Amino acid sequence: MHLLTVTKTFPGVSVRAAFDAGERDFGENYVQEALGKIVELADLRREVRWHLIGPLQSNKAREVATHFDWVHSVDRMKLAQRLSDLRPPELPPLQVCLQVNISGEDSKSGVAPEAALTLARAVAALPRLKLRGLMAIPEPAGDLAAQREPHRALRKLLDAMNAEGLGLDTLSIGMSADLEAAIAEGATWVRIGSAIFGSRPAKPEAAS
Repeated sequence: MHLLTVTKTFPGVSVRAAFDAGERDFGENYVQEALGKIVELADLRREVRWHLIGPLQSNKAREVATHFDWVHSVDRMKLAQRLSDLRPPELPPLQVCLQVNISGEDSKSGVAPEAALTLARAVAALPRLKLRGLMAIPEPAGDLAAQREPHRALRKLLDAMNAEGLGLDTLSIGMSADLEAAIAEGATWVRIGSAIFGSRPAKPEAAS
């Protein structure tokens, strides 16, 4: 299991402090905010891996394909195709996860579970992407047993895809509030921010 240190709304100095403490993987939700930190921390670029974990609009695909190492929030073929087309050939393939709307919430991004296998097959065929697995942000639940249910459903979906020969190895699930449930159900990335840095500052006005 790997820790993804979520640095959205925290300044570059906080990222550098986490780097000095040994962290190398950093998750951002907002493309423009992340690009500022990537430039500010350019001296760390060879050792740091930047992960986009928030929703991505197609008009931001070029910046993400150029500057990020992972995208956890691919949820449609049009976006995946643009990321593949725009990934610079001198860079390794962009590592991606499909975001699945595992709780069926109207307010959440993500492919429906029943459509995920078809999308996964199409994304896996793109030349400049490497499909690694699945990501989800389940609906909040009050106790450990309830928290485990959607994480378990996502794990079973990954298992079903692997039974179809996709060879996926990543479950990006779990945040500060449901960490134990995610680990119990086989998370390979847990996305932790506030439990490391404390309460978040206000979202920058210009972030998107």
